[in-house]
Amino acid sequence: MSTTTKRRTSSATRILNRITGQDASLREAIEAQKLHAAVAEMILAARELSGLTQTQLAKLVGTTQSVISRLEDADYEGHSLSMLRRVAAALDHRVELRLVRQTGEPGGISRGRGGRRRVHA
Repeated sequence: MSTTTKRRTSSATRILNRITGQDASLREAIEAQKLHAAVAEMILAARELSGLTQTQLAKLVGTTQSVISRLEDADYEGHSLSMLRRVAAALDHRVELRLVRQTGEPGGISRGRGGRRRVHA
């Protein structure tokens, strides 16, 4: 009697692929949530490294503590580039953008220091 054993994986990517299958809308929702969480985490980390409270950062940005709290919430979907730039400037940081191919192929476009466009092969 032969038995087949399924290999177990702890790879988050493989697990997500197994769950989402070919559902493009579900994959898109997951990618959007990952982006929101990453932005929130970056704002929180930069604020904490600067030794500021949410209230102190809010005063520097010209907003309220509740807005900073929302920006640091991984579930918040209302991040705007202009607000991110204001927060970054208040924390002595800058925002950098990249466009990365969805197909997984190498390449993409980013803006480097001085605003110069870089195309990655």
